[in-house]
Amino acid sequence: MMDWLRDNIWAAWLAIAAVLGLAELASLDFTLLMLAAGALTAAGVAAFFPGLLWLQIVIGLIAAGAMLGAIRPMIVRKIHHGQELKTGSAHVIGRTGTVVKEIHPDGGGSIRLGGDLWTARPYDEVSTIAPGTRVEVMSVDGATAVVYPVSDPLHHQLGTNEPPQQDPKQDPPQA
Repeated sequence: MMDWLRDNIWAAWLAIAAVLGLAELASLDFTLLMLAAGALTAAGVAAFFPGLLWLQIVIGLIAAGAMLGAIRPMIVRKIHHGQELKTGSAHVIGRTGTVVKEIHPDGGGSIRLGGDLWTARPYDEVSTIAPGTRVEVMSVDGATAVVYPVSDPLHHQLGTNEPPQQDPKQDPPQA
């Protein structure tokens, strides 16, 4: 047995790499995967230098350390800082659509978001939004999109028919 292991040390390194790789499936931390890469590197060294166990260990440790220090942080950053997957009706929040049927506080209005038709109601619960108006979805209440006009959200939220006041700090409009 010892003679076979001495002659086939690369197979032992491959077995270690396989065990670490399978253990990675349980942890999903990418640490064991980097150690498996070090064992795989040691198996490659063992194929060329079967009698130099110390060299196999050193090269395997250097490879595992390099993977842990350089590759793992990039993988973890990519996985944990990617876009959040929005499911269900949450994927429409923040999207803009067009009013198809007049939206009023009593309900009954509808908007087109992409190719889908949604029941809609105004965000401020007092305004009426005319067909053709661009709106943004603020939230979803059941199957109803809660929207406000994109072109004039301040005017809409105030629920008045007056245009917003000019900021006195800004220059007056030129005629």
